[in-house]
Amino acid sequence: MTQLPSFDLTGEVALVTGASSGIGRHFAELLAVAGAKVALAARRVDRLAEAAREIETAGGECLPMACDVTRSDSVVAAVAKTEAELGPLTILVNNAGVVVSKPLFEHTETDWDYVVDTNLKGAWLVAREFAHHLVGLKRPGRIINITSVLGLRTIGRVPAYCAAKAGLTHLTHVLAMELARYGILVNALAPGYVETDFNRAFFQTEAGKALISRIPLKRLGQANDLDGAMLLLASPAGAYLTGAVIAVDGGHGVAAI
Repeated sequence: MTQLPSFDLTGEVALVTGASSGIGRHFAELLAVAGAKVALAARRVDRLAEAAREIETAGGECLPMACDVTRSDSVVAAVAKTEAELGPLTILVNNAGVVVSKPLFEHTETDWDYVVDTNLKGAWLVAREFAHHLVGLKRPGRIINITSVLGLRTIGRVPAYCAAKAGLTHLTHVLAMELARYGILVNALAPGYVETDFNRAFFQTEAGKALISRIPLKRLGQANDLDGAMLLLASPAGAYLTGAVIAVDGGHGVAAI
């Protein structure tokens, strides 16, 4: 008789970057509920404490810690600390990201470097260290890069963000190809417009409502709309899945511009 696939993460240890707020925090809480021990990494340590309390109150085990994904020494330290305090590391959710929104000619070189260094270079640094760590221990694992529908289609005012997310999508493919021989699966989750504390006010404006109207499902995504795809990529249910980019965007990616 056919068995249902397992989404159970009991015994797994996950590192989630950008876990202090938004979907990063949600992913950390989700993985903990699924049974994983979770390291919550971010630059804003003060906000990590609140997220950690919620996970622990619900019966989960977690480790809040400071990490700047743009600095290789900070990344190396975060991977080592996760392994030392939570046990064998097996899952990476590469979620840390920033955005600068302004017209093209107002974007400065500093703006570009800030966005690309965090969203693309940072994801590469963490994935490289995570993979190097696992290969050295001959341990399989999962890398889940959080890209965006804007890595697949364009929008104005966020050129560095679009470029970085497109680059991360292609990097996902390269990592999947190179790391498959070591049993490390690399996939990407590409959210569409998901409501968070940071964008809620915008989506109540006329411009925001117009954007929502172009989504085929005619609504913003909520963080829990991403749960099924995340658990598939992190769990035994996705054991033969690598190099994939799963768009969870209400159909936005296939809609006419």
